[in-house]
Amino acid sequence: MRGKFAETLLRRPQVQVHVAGRATADDLDYRLVEAFPRICHHDIFRGSRLSFNRLLAQGRYWRLLRVLQPAVVIVHAPELLPLTLLWQWLGKGRRFVYDIQENYALNVSTQRVYRGLVRRGVAAALRWVQGLAASRAAAIILAEASYADELPFLRMLPPHRVLVLENKYQPLPGQVLPQQPVKLPPPGEPLRLLYSGTISELNGIWEALAFARLLHQAWPGGVHLTIIGFCQQPQLLRQLQEQAAEHAEWLTLIGGQELVPHAQVVAAIERSHLGLLPYRPHTSTARCRPTKLFEYLAHGLPVVTSPNALWQLVLQQHGAGLQLDFSQPFDAPELVNVLRGTNFYPQGVPIDVLWTEEGKKLWRLLDSLV
Repeated sequence: MRGKFAETLLRRPQVQVHVAGRATADDLDYRLVEAFPRICHHDIFRGSRLSFNRLLAQGRYWRLLRVLQPAVVIVHAPELLPLTLLWQWLGKGRRFVYDIQENYALNVSTQRVYRGLVRRGVAAALRWVQGLAASRAAAIILAEASYADELPFLRMLPPHRVLVLENKYQPLPGQVLPQQPVKLPPPGEPLRLLYSGTISELNGIWEALAFARLLHQAWPGGVHLTIIGFCQQPQLLRQLQEQAAEHAEWLTLIGGQELVPHAQVVAAIERSHLGLLPYRPHTSTARCRPTKLFEYLAHGLPVVTSPNALWQLVLQQHGAGLQLDFSQPFDAPELVNVLRGTNFYPQGVPIDVLWTEEGKKLWRLLDSLV
């Protein structure tokens, strides 16, 4: 929301952007403030998902709508849809765009973040409010093309009201992307592995640890695994912190309890030799291309992913990496030979994984609205 949408919109001088969400250290980064002075941040989300403070976010959001009177509202969080719909209903000519980042109802129903009646109630509420929002939004943005088939309420909309904008990589202000792909280290030097993004069992955090532990014994010079990201499950986070303390010589945990500034994630990518996407097979991720996949490819970082036909097409197109069934034991010495014998990114670092073309599509959409 901040790094792609806001910075794209700010490239036109007449635009003022207000970003309302959960604040990170990025919001206070002087480089971003100097590069984009026409942006205001509003920290409305605080606390856990089911905390009372999360309910207070609704009041903060409503005050922003009344005070700012925006020309267009782009909603990224489904829990802000009810007040957005009320705001639109109370004023003539008010327009909003709904950006669907995930198939939220499917995630809630299948990922076990919520339990029992809460899970069923949240999923039902999401389906209802998303369907109503789709019927009244000026446009719908999809982060994945597959959502057009997965979400029934989209089938009733005319095609010109639905736009796919993939979560491709947007470089940081002033960042110069590498011209050459990452090379694996020579024998005797440690192989630096990376697990970034949301830390969860579904996203394969335990598989990443098992992979690193086994490869550590086979790679000449050992390996070092960096885990960087946000973990929403306190018990899982405590277990990871214990693992990081016990295996500090080859395991580093960054973040966990709080969101990690994106610049810090990018720095970790630039220090790494191999990115891991050890996702467990699941209906909520099977047809999605994770943001981190685009991030790794934009930096020329070789990757190892779980089996997935959609990801395999991307890997083959760019020669970016390998697929491995992380749930099964593997021959670590053989994998070392495969990694060392593979010429990753033979055609160079790809540019079609960047946000540039997506940003142009976003502007064409807004030009049609305002």
